[in-house]
Amino acid sequence: QVQLVESGGGLVQAGGSLRLSCAVSGRTFSSYAMGWFRQAPGKEREFVAAISRLDSITYYADSVKGRFTFSRDNAKNTVYLQMNSLKPEDTAVYYCAADRVSDLRLQLNPNEYDAWGQGTQVTVSS
Repeated sequence: QVQLVESGGGLVQAGGSLRLSCAVSGRTFSSYAMGWFRQAPGKEREFVAAISRLDSITYYADSVKGRFTFSRDNAKNTVYLQMNSLKPEDTAVYYCAADRVSDLRLQLNPNEYDAWGQGTQVTVSS
């Protein structure tokens, strides 16, 4: 079982940028499809972005497409979420998640993920 630790959250003005990182323990990082989810107060957890395990194919929620970029560095066991042009509605706790897979799937279903980080708060002021 891997462990995930997010970092990089904070307070930023609308239009600003943040880069979230998620460090993954273990030597099998390249076996995991990865995802980012977020949860705002009073709302359910929602999908943000997914990345495949080897070829770094990505998929984004419509709400973040064109503003967020998901990448991974398999040599560093780390994934990144570059968030640009942030909006107040992006305010949420952001979670990274890992799904051990044997193929190159993108995983959008939070129930399929095997491990989750503790979350990092992102607050965007207007």
